[in-house]
Amino acid sequence: MARLRDIVFDCARPAATARFWADALDGYAVAPYDDEELARLRALGITDVEDDPTVLVESSEGGPRMWFQLVPEGKSGKNRVHLDLSARDMETEAERLVGLGATVRDRFADHLVLADPEGNEFCLTGRDG
Repeated sequence: MARLRDIVFDCARPAATARFWADALDGYAVAPYDDEELARLRALGITDVEDDPTVLVESSEGGPRMWFQLVPEGKSGKNRVHLDLSARDMETEAERLVGLGATVRDRFADHLVLADPEGNEFCLTGRDG
């Protein structure tokens, strides 16, 4: 039986998008850069982690990892898959997410549709759990 391991996002700015999602989600953080990873980047001619073409965000609680990978093309059309987030207070959480760089795309009675800084849509509900 298969298990969900990673969620992968195509993006133009992997480091910035990874930071957004690490800050947006409780218990997630950008994976630290150890000496081996820094050496791998240097071998690719990359000296600044901001230019890393693949950035990993990990859960401290065993949730799926999130990879953010550089792609040359921009986003076109609606996401075929999106994340659904929940929070006790939907409006307060929406304000926090907007402060991190999200935009509110649509409002419904029981949820909001937002987009991350790369334009990837996600939903937010007021239900926790």
